[in-house]
Amino acid sequence: MNATSAKNSKLILAAMIFAVSMTFIDQTIVAISLPTIQEDVHLSTTGSQWIINGYLLSLSALFAFGGRLADIAGHRRMVVLGVILFAVCSALCGATPTGSGAEAWLIFFRILQGAGAAIMFPAALAIVLDAFPVAERGRAMAIFFGIAGGLTSVGPIAGGFLTEWTWRSIFWINVPVALIALFLTWKANPADERHPGKIDYRGTVLACGGMGLLVLGLQQSAIWGWGDVKTWSSIVIGLAILVWFVKDQLASSNPLLRLRIFENRAFAVDSAVLFLLMIAFVPLFFFASEYAQISLGESASETGLYLLIFFAGFATATQWGGKMLDRIGARRPVVLGCAVAAVGFYLWGNSMTHLSVSEQWYYIVIAGIGVGLVLSPANTDALNRVPRSRYGEATGITQTVRNFGSSLGLAILGSLLIIWNKSNLESGLGAKGVPKGAADTIAECVAHGERACPQAGRALSNALGPKANEAGELVGNVISMSFAEATRDVFYGMAVALVIAFFVALKFMPGGKVEEGEVAEEESVPEAA
Repeated sequence: MNATSAKNSKLILAAMIFAVSMTFIDQTIVAISLPTIQEDVHLSTTGSQWIINGYLLSLSALFAFGGRLADIAGHRRMVVLGVILFAVCSALCGATPTGSGAEAWLIFFRILQGAGAAIMFPAALAIVLDAFPVAERGRAMAIFFGIAGGLTSVGPIAGGFLTEWTWRSIFWINVPVALIALFLTWKANPADERHPGKIDYRGTVLACGGMGLLVLGLQQSAIWGWGDVKTWSSIVIGLAILVWFVKDQLASSNPLLRLRIFENRAFAVDSAVLFLLMIAFVPLFFFASEYAQISLGESASETGLYLLIFFAGFATATQWGGKMLDRIGARRPVVLGCAVAAVGFYLWGNSMTHLSVSEQWYYIVIAGIGVGLVLSPANTDALNRVPRSRYGEATGITQTVRNFGSSLGLAILGSLLIIWNKSNLESGLGAKGVPKGAADTIAECVAHGERACPQAGRALSNALGPKANEAGELVGNVISMSFAEATRDVFYGMAVALVIAFFVALKFMPGGKVEEGEVAEEESVPEAA
């Protein structure tokens, strides 16, 4: 490679890092502001969760479609389109009106943001791969994921301080980043090679419908109730459509996802571990942020520092995991990481009811170390298990698995959080002498995101008369502790997911390193029928 092309390759790499950085920062920055957004525009608790999950669900359902579209329409074109869509939707999220339609507005444009990310990310990845010769791709990809992934830790700090100014700025910050990405892309002018082909629209519709209905039923179960026909209809129909999707993909000559890649046992195990890990990894930022502000009474900027403790362990362990992968393979760091993470999440959750950061920080670091040991080795090992010609396809599948795991984790644990918090509130207020009717009204208000709703005030006043004002502080303390107890149980659930990941890795993950040329010669994945 000559000097000019080498320089251009670095410029291309920088452009693509700026493009995808928005999607990594977004994983953590929005969670910090949710309590503030909830209070300002009167979001329900499930509405707050949908602001996170609408984005994750859209990203997971459309990622493979975005990759296929980029191959056909051109990678550079899709990066530009994805960046513009992401930035415009970010600006519109920041411009959310304060009326009754605020919740629907935010969720709608967050879903479109996820679609923009799904179009942009696989195209950016393909451009980086194409810009470097095979001998230099490993280093280029390490820089790409290292810098972009490292920006995830920027979210807590940036989100905290921006929210102190206005929560709308956490969305507006994406606009200048997008402009820089577009300028660098124009300056670098990466190849826009196209490969004519067909898009599996039926597979795309089935994937979106199945994932969407399954997550809808699980997340809304706290509001609809498990006895409601809407809950079970959504879950059952969603699962049925996903089964249809799998059969359709296996039978198709031009599938959206080549699911036969899961016939490679090592790839399937890596994917299963990533799925279970992501049930905890991304949702933790939402739950921990809510806990810090509701139970600990911290400001948004203090919450950012609280979450940054996790990255102290995560960033260090990621380097350890990468070195262990290169030296001895993925099995040992993944098995060890799952065990450490499970212990860390359990102890972190167990300490939450003490309402003291000083009693939690070392458990938070342990949880971060565990996740850091698993994430990079499992993801890299999955790619190492397939031929180089399948990297794009394998990345599409692992990213779909990761984002869908996050979406399901948030839906299931978020629904349980609402149910447990309401139950804790009712019993906690009852124990403090608040009559059951008033306690039920207050719990219902909190469940729908209106901590100071008029009905709760009236119920408390009617029940306690002149003592209602004195009871206000008592109710606030009960609300803080009830939410802490519910969040504790959510973190126990995350620990359970990681225990399952531990046993999956321990029993099924092969040991040893993947040697150069081994996969291409012996483990190539069969083509779809």
